[in-house]
Amino acid sequence: MSSGPSQVASPWLAVIGIGEDGIAGLTAEARRLIGGAGLVVGGRRHLALVEGLVKGEALSWPSPISDAFPAILARRGTLVAVLASGDPFCYGIGSVLADLVPAADMTVLPQPSAFSLAAARLRWALQDVATVSLHGRPLSRLIPLLQPDARILALAWDATTPGKIAALLSARGFGASRVTVLERLGGPQERVRTGVAASFALQDIDSLVTIALTVIAAPDAGVIPLASGVDDGFFEHDGQITKREMRALALSALSPRQGELLWDVGAGSGSVAIEWMLCHPSLRAIAVEARNDRAGRITRNAEALGVPELAVVEGEAPQVLDGLAPPKAIFIGGGASREGLIARCWAALPAGGRLVAHAVTLEGEAALVAGQGLHGGELTRIGIERAEPIGRFQGWRPARPVVQWRARKS
Repeated sequence: MSSGPSQVASPWLAVIGIGEDGIAGLTAEARRLIGGAGLVVGGRRHLALVEGLVKGEALSWPSPISDAFPAILARRGTLVAVLASGDPFCYGIGSVLADLVPAADMTVLPQPSAFSLAAARLRWALQDVATVSLHGRPLSRLIPLLQPDARILALAWDATTPGKIAALLSARGFGASRVTVLERLGGPQERVRTGVAASFALQDIDSLVTIALTVIAAPDAGVIPLASGVDDGFFEHDGQITKREMRALALSALSPRQGELLWDVGAGSGSVAIEWMLCHPSLRAIAVEARNDRAGRITRNAEALGVPELAVVEGEAPQVLDGLAPPKAIFIGGGASREGLIARCWAALPAGGRLVAHAVTLEGEAALVAGQGLHGGELTRIGIERAEPIGRFQGWRPARPVVQWRARKS
């Protein structure tokens, strides 16, 4: 061990990517930094790979890893090396450390990510591939990515992940899809094997595995459309649902933008909040629902449609809205006539925030007219008619007209 950490000018924190080839794959600069560090932090596997280089103190990541941050920050001004798999800024520790340490204090020496290595082995153009991490994340995050002929690369949680993915694909009508497991990429124990989802039977899969999917959809596969207005049949509901056509109009009026949070008040089945989140992976939503049975249904729908991060708050609005994270947009799908609801929602919006409300009753319509009188915006009356059998013929049956109020806070 070294006699003590040496003082260094910034940058003092070296974040170093390491592959399965260990020391052999490191640059001379990476080796120098690891050897000169008073503290080297990494997973047990990472530390074992560089054991011959470490001269200072070695710290294996605790659980949770945030418990190690005080030890790292306490060494500010002395050389610290943090080891990461491949590219530290591809679902790695790099972005977490960047929130704690100024960029000028960091040296980053990445290696190819697991995604880059997998794409190279398969001869796939990485820019044309959907990527997702399932490490510590719900498997259902895959569901929106399951598009016909899609190519997907997924980081696994453990050795059981490929089999679970195969079962998910088979259950949703993608059983003909090819599932490739790429184990210990870049090292002497690298192995690449392929199976078919419906008959997947690969055994002895290593826990350090990346999964590649070539999606093949049956005609009746559960493909989630890329446009707003998902078919009502995708949602479990008791009739309390913003119907497909109205939902598409609501999403258009809400105008989702990257990173925004939506309140879906009176969420019913959660269909608007779910489709909001399906628009972009960065979008977040809180579904507010008074009834316990419907709140549970919203959670199940979110899982089934691949947005398990949807937050569900059970309680009566507007009282239950107190303390929620501030939204950028709000949809009121029911209860617009409830005393104080529109005022409370409007007050919660920042400048530039949007409110969209639907009403089918005269009382709800009156509340929207009053809201438009106070805050401006647009009132639209929407009528939908569907062809239904009348004896041997067909005729138009009108649905209840919906009044939509759309307003932007200045």
